[in-house]
Amino acid sequence: MTELETAQAEVNISDRAAKEIRRVMAENNIPETAGLRMGVKGGGCSGFSYLLGFEESSRDTDKIIDSNGVRVFVDIKSLPYLAGVTLDYQDGLSGKGFTFDNPNATRTCGCGHSFSA
Repeated sequence: MTELETAQAEVNISDRAAKEIRRVMAENNIPETAGLRMGVKGGGCSGFSYLLGFEESSRDTDKIIDSNGVRVFVDIKSLPYLAGVTLDYQDGLSGKGFTFDNPNATRTCGCGHSFSA
């Protein structure tokens, strides 16, 4: 990914995921000024694992993305792997939780939290 593509990369938060993120933030008294940290780390059964969590503020090297009313912090090393990803939330018979639709993934594992690119 070129520097320009990385600078313009977006992360998408679905309506269901945004609703669940706001619910979790309210339940845990996380300030609205905080953001959702999204990233990847080496490991998992397919090579990379997704990271999700809340942080009060961004870091100097983060790309800050606003998607569906959710502030997202992505570090520059993770950004090429997350460019174009959509975070969704599923609540059905097979379980509930966040899911990642990642156009950069060449392979994923059964758990849905690990991928290779």
